[in-house]
Amino acid sequence: MTRVAGIDCGTNSIRLLVADCDPTTGELVELDRRMTIVRLGQGVDKTGRLAPEALERTFAACREYAAVIKELGAEKIRFVATSASRDAENRDDFVQGVKEILGVEPEVISGDQEAEFSFTGATKELVAHEHLERPFLVVDIGGGSTEFVVGEDHVRASRSVDVGCVRMTERHLVVDGVVTDPPTPTQIAAIRADIEAALDLAAETVPLGEARTLVGLAGSVTTVAAIALGLEEYDWSAIHHSRISYEQVREISGRMLTATHAERAAIPVMHPGRVDVIGAGALVLLAIMERIGASEVVVSEHDILDGIAWSVA
Repeated sequence: MTRVAGIDCGTNSIRLLVADCDPTTGELVELDRRMTIVRLGQGVDKTGRLAPEALERTFAACREYAAVIKELGAEKIRFVATSASRDAENRDDFVQGVKEILGVEPEVISGDQEAEFSFTGATKELVAHEHLERPFLVVDIGGGSTEFVVGEDHVRASRSVDVGCVRMTERHLVVDGVVTDPPTPTQIAAIRADIEAALDLAAETVPLGEARTLVGLAGSVTTVAAIALGLEEYDWSAIHHSRISYEQVREISGRMLTATHAERAAIPVMHPGRVDVIGAGALVLLAIMERIGASEVVVSEHDILDGIAWSVA
């Protein structure tokens, strides 16, 4: 067993996994997994720069994670940064800050690498499920981008496109610095148009229509699943490998896009950092399911973070 730490820094959240990995058996024993909403991508779509307050929130989380990694004695660390830090003009400030706190340089990976990690993390356990048809289509709906990966045991094709719950919210739902509460039909239609254009782009590279099992990753998908399951509190074990129907996703998406901020915030499983972006995230999932004709989505709590841990091991 090798004790490793994987950190995934996205547009909306930063997450840590410390685990013991055995590459020969495929066994991953989780020691600590945590997530902090930092909104690193705040305003990036508009300004092209990482905001000072967003950087400080991210560095505060890094300091917390550094203490956990030291306490658990991880032998190796890999820090992967995704969409927001790929796009920002001042990404050197981000790189330097992370290096000073954690002693490793964040790897600003490409969308294709991001997709590869997501697929490995999501499907390493699923390959043993005989009842799940292949190929898998793994979709990782992040804050700034969504990754599409098709494969059986390994990646066959992948594409990253710039639609995510934060990017769509900031682009279409923020007026004069305030999120519209609730969105108007015109705003929702504009988000939908962006998503459909992104799906067209993804389909140029990834054979979406060949997918037999849709696997959904990341906070927008797991939050929709938690709501569909009627959970009173977030339960990782109940959500992991749950199967949520198209009808449930359609109903929840509609509800999130017509509810007020207060109504969404009152949902027991809603993380405070997702209240304003869940509507756009749920709509991305719904559009994907409609495009490929999926009757359900298999929800995975294992994702790019687990893929990063395996890559270190």
